[in-house]
Amino acid sequence: MELENKVISREIQIRLYESGKTLGTAESCTGGRIAEAIIATPGASEYFKGGIVSYTNEVKERLLHVDHQLLEEKTAVCEEVAIAMVKGACETLQVDYAIAATGIAGPGGGTKEIPVGTIWLAYGTKDDVHTLKLEEDEGRDKNLLIATHTALNAFLEYIKETIPPSQREG
Repeated sequence: MELENKVISREIQIRLYESGKTLGTAESCTGGRIAEAIIATPGASEYFKGGIVSYTNEVKERLLHVDHQLLEEKTAVCEEVAIAMVKGACETLQVDYAIAATGIAGPGGGTKEIPVGTIWLAYGTKDDVHTLKLEEDEGRDKNLLIATHTALNAFLEYIKETIPPSQREG
Protein backbone atom coordinates (compact mmCIF):
# COMPACT_ATOMS: atom_id res chain seq x y z
CA MET A 1 0.00 0.00 0.00
CA GLU A 2 2.95 2.33 0.54
CA LEU A 3 3.79 2.34 -3.16
CA GLU A 4 0.11 2.92 -3.99
CA ASN A 5 0.09 5.87 -1.57
CA LYS A 6 3.08 7.38 -3.39
CA VAL A 7 1.29 7.03 -6.72
CA ILE A 8 -1.85 8.64 -5.26
CA SER A 9 0.23 11.41 -3.66
CA ARG A 10 1.85 12.13 -7.01
CA GLU A 11 -1.57 12.42 -8.67
CA ILE A 12 -2.74 14.74 -5.89
CA GLN A 13 0.41 16.80 -6.39
CA ILE A 14 -0.18 17.19 -10.11
CA ARG A 15 -3.79 18.35 -9.63
CA LEU A 16 -3.06 20.77 -6.80
CA TYR A 17 0.20 22.19 -8.16
CA GLU A 18 -1.19 22.89 -11.60
CA SER A 19 -4.37 24.45 -10.20
CA GLY A 20 -2.55 26.57 -7.63
CA LYS A 21 -4.61 25.06 -4.81
CA THR A 22 -3.28 24.23 -1.35
CA LEU A 23 -3.77 21.34 1.07
CA GLY A 24 -3.45 20.71 4.80
CA THR A 25 -4.25 17.87 7.17
CA ALA A 26 -5.89 17.49 10.56
CA GLU A 27 -5.14 14.09 12.03
CA SER A 28 -5.98 12.43 15.28
CA CYS A 29 -5.67 8.63 15.22
CA THR A 30 -3.46 8.60 12.11
CA GLY A 31 -0.90 10.75 13.92
CA GLY A 32 0.52 12.46 10.83
CA ARG A 33 0.60 9.45 8.52
CA ILE A 34 -1.55 11.20 5.90
CA ALA A 35 0.78 14.21 5.91
CA GLU A 36 3.78 11.88 5.74
CA ALA A 37 2.34 10.15 2.66
CA ILE A 38 1.73 13.51 0.99
CA ILE A 39 5.24 14.81 1.59
CA ALA A 40 6.79 11.57 0.31
CA THR A 41 6.42 13.13 -3.14
CA PRO A 42 9.21 15.61 -3.94
CA GLY A 43 7.82 19.09 -4.50
CA ALA A 44 4.99 18.75 -1.99
CA SER A 45 6.00 22.07 -0.45
CA GLU A 46 4.53 23.76 -3.51
CA TYR A 47 0.98 22.92 -2.37
CA PHE A 48 1.08 21.24 1.07
CA LYS A 49 1.12 23.87 3.83
CA GLY A 50 1.19 21.57 6.84
CA GLY A 51 -0.71 19.39 9.21
CA ILE A 52 -2.06 19.46 12.72
CA VAL A 53 -1.85 16.28 14.78
CA SER A 54 -4.73 16.81 17.17
CA TYR A 55 -4.47 13.69 19.27
CA THR A 56 -6.30 15.25 22.21
CA ASN A 57 -9.63 17.04 22.41
CA GLU A 58 -7.82 20.09 23.80
CA VAL A 59 -5.85 20.48 20.57
CA LYS A 60 -8.96 19.84 18.47
CA GLU A 61 -10.68 22.68 20.31
CA ARG A 62 -7.77 25.16 20.37
CA LEU A 63 -6.26 24.74 16.93
CA LEU A 64 -9.11 23.31 14.87
CA HIS A 65 -11.96 25.15 16.60
CA VAL A 66 -13.95 21.95 17.21
CA ASP A 67 -16.81 22.81 19.55
CA HIS A 68 -16.28 21.60 23.13
CA GLN A 69 -19.92 20.67 23.54
CA LEU A 70 -19.82 18.56 20.35
CA LEU A 71 -16.85 16.64 21.74
CA GLU A 72 -18.62 16.17 25.07
CA GLU A 73 -21.91 15.02 23.55
CA LYS A 74 -20.72 12.92 20.60
CA THR A 75 -17.05 12.12 21.49
CA ALA A 76 -14.15 12.83 19.15
CA VAL A 77 -15.02 9.79 17.03
CA CYS A 78 -17.98 10.97 14.98
CA GLU A 79 -18.76 12.39 11.60
CA GLU A 80 -19.44 15.88 12.93
CA VAL A 81 -15.98 16.14 14.51
CA ALA A 82 -14.30 14.93 11.30
CA ILE A 83 -16.18 17.64 9.38
CA ALA A 84 -15.22 20.28 11.95
CA MET A 85 -11.58 19.19 11.69
CA VAL A 86 -11.56 19.80 7.91
CA LYS A 87 -13.15 23.22 8.35
CA GLY A 88 -10.78 24.08 11.19
CA ALA A 89 -7.73 22.98 9.21
CA CYS A 90 -8.80 25.07 6.22
CA GLU A 91 -9.14 28.09 8.49
CA THR A 92 -6.08 27.63 10.70
CA LEU A 93 -3.70 26.56 7.93
CA GLN A 94 -5.24 28.93 5.35
CA VAL A 95 -5.59 26.16 2.75
CA ASP A 96 -8.09 25.45 0.00
CA TYR A 97 -8.48 21.77 0.92
CA ALA A 98 -7.99 19.61 3.99
CA ILE A 99 -8.06 15.93 4.88
CA ALA A 100 -8.97 14.81 8.42
CA ALA A 101 -9.04 11.57 10.38
CA THR A 102 -10.43 10.79 13.83
CA GLY A 103 -11.03 7.37 15.31
CA ILE A 104 -9.95 4.46 17.46
CA ALA A 105 -7.09 2.53 15.89
CA GLY A 106 -6.67 0.14 18.80
CA PRO A 107 -5.78 -2.16 20.27
CA GLY A 108 -7.70 -0.65 23.19
CA GLY A 109 -9.95 2.35 23.66
CA GLY A 110 -13.06 1.03 21.96
CA THR A 111 -16.50 0.76 23.47
CA LYS A 112 -19.65 -1.12 22.54
CA GLU A 113 -20.96 2.06 20.87
CA ILE A 114 -17.65 2.94 19.18
CA PRO A 115 -15.56 -0.20 18.71
CA VAL A 116 -11.88 -0.35 17.83
CA GLY A 117 -11.45 0.16 14.10
CA THR A 118 -14.05 2.94 13.90
CA ILE A 119 -12.39 5.77 11.99
CA TRP A 120 -14.09 8.79 10.44
CA LEU A 121 -12.36 10.37 7.47
CA ALA A 122 -13.28 13.75 6.02
CA TYR A 123 -11.95 15.78 3.12
CA GLY A 124 -12.85 18.79 1.05
CA THR A 125 -13.06 22.55 1.44
CA LYS A 126 -14.47 24.62 4.28
CA ASP A 127 -17.75 24.79 2.34
CA ASP A 128 -17.87 21.28 0.86
CA VAL A 129 -16.85 18.45 3.21
CA HIS A 130 -17.32 14.77 2.42
CA THR A 131 -16.98 11.92 4.89
CA LEU A 132 -16.64 8.20 5.09
CA LYS A 133 -16.52 5.75 7.96
CA LEU A 134 -14.24 2.76 8.40
CA GLU A 135 -15.48 0.07 10.78
CA GLU A 136 -13.27 -2.99 10.44
CA ASP A 137 -10.66 -3.81 13.07
CA GLU A 138 -7.64 -5.32 11.35
CA GLY A 139 -5.23 -4.49 14.17
CA ARG A 140 -3.71 -1.11 14.95
CA ASP A 141 -1.02 -0.98 12.26
CA LYS A 142 -3.32 -2.16 9.50
CA ASN A 143 -6.17 0.09 10.69
CA LEU A 144 -3.86 3.10 10.37
CA LEU A 145 -2.52 1.97 7.00
CA ILE A 146 -6.04 1.45 5.64
CA ALA A 147 -7.23 4.81 7.01
CA THR A 148 -4.30 6.65 5.43
CA HIS A 149 -4.71 4.93 2.07
CA THR A 150 -8.50 5.38 2.05
CA ALA A 151 -8.24 9.07 2.95
CA LEU A 152 -5.71 9.78 0.20
CA ASN A 153 -7.68 7.83 -2.39
CA ALA A 154 -11.00 9.47 -1.46
CA PHE A 155 -9.41 12.92 -1.60
CA LEU A 156 -7.89 12.19 -5.01
CA GLU A 157 -11.27 11.09 -6.38
CA TYR A 158 -12.82 14.25 -4.93
CA ILE A 159 -10.31 16.60 -6.58
CA LYS A 160 -10.60 14.72 -9.86
CA GLU A 161 -14.24 15.80 -9.82
CA THR A 162 -13.61 19.37 -8.66
CA ILE A 163 -10.32 20.32 -10.34
CA PRO A 164 -10.19 19.85 -14.11
CA PRO A 165 -7.11 18.10 -15.52
CA SER A 166 -4.30 20.29 -16.71
CA GLN A 167 -4.44 21.57 -20.25
CA ARG A 168 -0.64 21.59 -20.41
CA GLU A 169 1.14 19.22 -22.74
CA GLY A 170 4.06 17.24 -21.54
